[in-house]
Amino acid sequence: MTIVYLALGSNLTNPFNQIKSAFAELDALPCSSCITTSSLYRTPPYGLLDQPDYLNAVISLESTLLPEVLLDHIQHIEKQHGRVRTEKHWEARTLDIDILLFGDAVINTPSLTIPHYDMCRRAFMLVPLLEIAPRLLLPNGYALVDLVAQLKHSEIRLWNE
Repeated sequence: MTIVYLALGSNLTNPFNQIKSAFAELDALPCSSCITTSSLYRTPPYGLLDQPDYLNAVISLESTLLPEVLLDHIQHIEKQHGRVRTEKHWEARTLDIDILLFGDAVINTPSLTIPHYDMCRRAFMLVPLLEIAPRLLLPNGYALVDLVAQLKHSEIRLWNE
Protein backbone atom coordinates (compact mmCIF):
# COMPACT_ATOMS: atom_id res chain seq x y z
CA MET A 1 0.00 0.00 0.00
CA THR A 2 1.15 3.50 -0.84
CA ILE A 3 0.22 6.53 1.25
CA VAL A 4 -1.28 9.23 -0.95
CA TYR A 5 -2.11 12.83 -0.01
CA LEU A 6 -4.80 14.68 -1.94
CA ALA A 7 -5.78 18.35 -1.67
CA LEU A 8 -9.43 19.32 -2.13
CA GLY A 9 -10.87 22.76 -2.79
CA SER A 10 -14.30 24.16 -3.59
CA ASN A 11 -15.87 27.60 -3.77
CA LEU A 12 -19.12 26.95 -5.68
CA THR A 13 -22.40 25.09 -5.04
CA ASN A 14 -22.13 24.46 -1.28
CA PRO A 15 -18.39 23.88 -0.82
CA PHE A 16 -18.87 22.12 2.54
CA ASN A 17 -21.06 19.44 0.97
CA GLN A 18 -18.79 19.17 -2.07
CA ILE A 19 -15.75 18.37 0.06
CA LYS A 20 -17.51 16.10 2.57
CA SER A 21 -19.08 14.13 -0.28
CA ALA A 22 -15.73 13.88 -2.06
CA PHE A 23 -14.11 12.55 1.14
CA ALA A 24 -16.65 9.70 1.16
CA GLU A 25 -16.20 9.02 -2.57
CA LEU A 26 -12.41 8.92 -2.24
CA ASP A 27 -12.68 6.53 0.71
CA ALA A 28 -14.86 4.26 -1.47
CA LEU A 29 -12.34 4.05 -4.33
CA PRO A 30 -11.28 0.50 -5.23
CA CYS A 31 -8.08 -0.71 -3.61
CA SER A 32 -8.00 2.39 -1.38
CA SER A 33 -9.03 3.46 2.09
CA CYS A 34 -8.99 6.73 3.99
CA ILE A 35 -6.40 7.14 6.71
CA THR A 36 -7.48 10.60 7.87
CA THR A 37 -8.84 13.95 6.75
CA SER A 38 -7.83 17.44 7.78
CA SER A 39 -10.10 20.11 9.11
CA LEU A 40 -11.68 22.43 6.57
CA TYR A 41 -9.95 25.76 6.00
CA ARG A 42 -11.40 28.94 4.54
CA THR A 43 -8.94 30.59 2.19
CA PRO A 44 -8.98 33.53 -0.19
CA PRO A 45 -8.90 32.68 -3.90
CA TYR A 46 -5.53 32.04 -5.52
CA GLY A 47 -4.83 33.68 -8.86
CA LEU A 48 -8.15 35.17 -10.02
CA LEU A 49 -9.32 37.20 -7.02
CA ASP A 50 -12.85 38.11 -8.18
CA GLN A 51 -14.53 34.95 -6.85
CA PRO A 52 -15.77 33.53 -3.53
CA ASP A 53 -13.41 32.24 -0.85
CA TYR A 54 -12.53 28.55 -0.96
CA LEU A 55 -12.90 25.73 1.47
CA ASN A 56 -9.77 23.57 1.38
CA ALA A 57 -8.78 20.30 3.00
CA VAL A 58 -6.40 17.36 2.62
CA ILE A 59 -7.13 13.64 2.79
CA SER A 60 -4.64 10.81 3.17
CA LEU A 61 -5.35 7.44 1.61
CA GLU A 62 -3.70 4.06 1.51
CA SER A 63 -3.93 2.74 -2.03
CA THR A 64 -2.62 0.11 -4.39
CA LEU A 65 -3.90 2.01 -7.43
CA LEU A 66 -1.35 3.24 -9.94
CA PRO A 67 -1.00 7.05 -9.97
CA GLU A 68 -2.56 7.39 -13.44
CA VAL A 69 -5.52 5.20 -12.43
CA LEU A 70 -6.02 7.28 -9.28
CA LEU A 71 -5.97 10.42 -11.43
CA ASP A 72 -8.70 8.96 -13.66
CA HIS A 73 -10.86 8.25 -10.60
CA ILE A 74 -10.25 11.76 -9.23
CA GLN A 75 -11.22 13.40 -12.51
CA HIS A 76 -14.39 11.28 -12.61
CA ILE A 77 -15.32 12.45 -9.09
CA GLU A 78 -14.66 16.08 -10.05
CA LYS A 79 -16.88 15.70 -13.12
CA GLN A 80 -19.68 14.13 -11.05
CA HIS A 81 -19.51 17.23 -8.85
CA GLY A 82 -20.02 19.51 -11.83
CA ARG A 83 -16.39 20.40 -12.52
CA VAL A 84 -15.95 21.80 -16.00
CA ARG A 85 -12.34 22.06 -17.13
CA THR A 86 -11.49 25.13 -19.19
CA GLU A 87 -8.28 26.77 -20.34
CA LYS A 88 -8.45 29.26 -17.45
CA HIS A 89 -6.33 28.55 -14.40
CA TRP A 90 -7.52 29.41 -10.90
CA GLU A 91 -11.15 30.00 -11.76
CA ALA A 92 -14.02 29.24 -9.39
CA ARG A 93 -14.96 25.57 -9.24
CA THR A 94 -17.33 23.14 -7.63
CA LEU A 95 -14.53 20.71 -6.77
CA ASP A 96 -10.82 20.51 -7.40
CA ILE A 97 -8.78 17.50 -6.27
CA ASP A 98 -5.00 17.49 -6.66
CA ILE A 99 -2.56 14.68 -5.97
CA LEU A 100 0.03 16.24 -3.69
CA LEU A 101 2.15 13.19 -2.91
CA PHE A 102 2.07 9.54 -3.93
CA GLY A 103 4.40 7.84 -1.49
CA ASP A 104 7.94 8.86 -2.40
CA ALA A 105 7.18 8.83 -6.13
CA VAL A 106 8.48 11.57 -8.39
CA ILE A 107 6.48 11.61 -11.63
CA ASN A 108 6.69 14.11 -14.45
CA THR A 109 4.53 13.22 -17.45
CA PRO A 110 2.34 15.40 -19.66
CA SER A 111 -0.74 14.40 -17.63
CA LEU A 112 0.66 14.07 -14.12
CA THR A 113 3.25 15.81 -11.96
CA ILE A 114 3.96 14.40 -8.49
CA PRO A 115 4.79 15.96 -6.10
CA HIS A 116 2.29 18.64 -7.09
CA TYR A 117 4.24 21.20 -9.10
CA ASP A 118 3.41 24.23 -6.92
CA MET A 119 2.46 22.79 -3.54
CA CYS A 120 5.51 24.22 -1.77
CA ARG A 121 4.21 27.76 -2.40
CA ARG A 122 0.55 27.13 -1.56
CA ALA A 123 -0.30 27.49 2.09
CA PHE A 124 -3.86 26.30 1.39
CA MET A 125 -2.34 22.91 0.51
CA LEU A 126 0.47 22.75 3.05
CA VAL A 127 -1.33 23.93 6.20
CA PRO A 128 -4.01 21.18 6.05
CA LEU A 129 -1.32 18.66 5.06
CA LEU A 130 0.74 19.66 8.11
CA GLU A 131 -2.31 19.10 10.32
CA ILE A 132 -2.55 15.43 9.32
CA ALA A 133 1.15 14.68 8.67
CA PRO A 134 3.24 16.90 10.97
CA ARG A 135 6.43 14.82 10.59
CA LEU A 136 6.19 14.39 6.83
CA LEU A 137 9.33 14.61 4.73
CA LEU A 138 8.83 15.41 1.05
CA PRO A 139 10.60 13.34 -1.64
CA ASN A 140 13.14 16.18 -1.99
CA GLY A 141 14.10 15.71 1.68
CA TYR A 142 12.50 18.91 2.97
CA ALA A 143 10.48 18.74 6.17
CA LEU A 144 6.89 19.87 5.67
CA VAL A 145 6.96 21.81 8.94
CA ASP A 146 9.90 23.90 7.66
CA LEU A 147 8.13 24.71 4.39
CA VAL A 148 4.99 25.85 6.21
CA ALA A 149 7.07 28.05 8.53
CA GLN A 150 8.41 29.90 5.47
CA LEU A 151 4.97 30.62 3.98
CA LYS A 152 2.62 33.48 4.64
CA HIS A 153 -0.53 31.77 5.82
CA SER A 154 -2.25 34.38 7.98
CA GLU A 155 -5.26 34.48 5.63
CA ILE A 156 -6.04 30.79 6.13
CA ARG A 157 -8.66 30.22 8.79
CA LEU A 158 -10.15 27.08 10.27
CA TRP A 159 -13.72 26.87 9.03
CA ASN A 160 -16.48 26.35 11.54
CA GLU A 161 -19.78 25.07 10.19
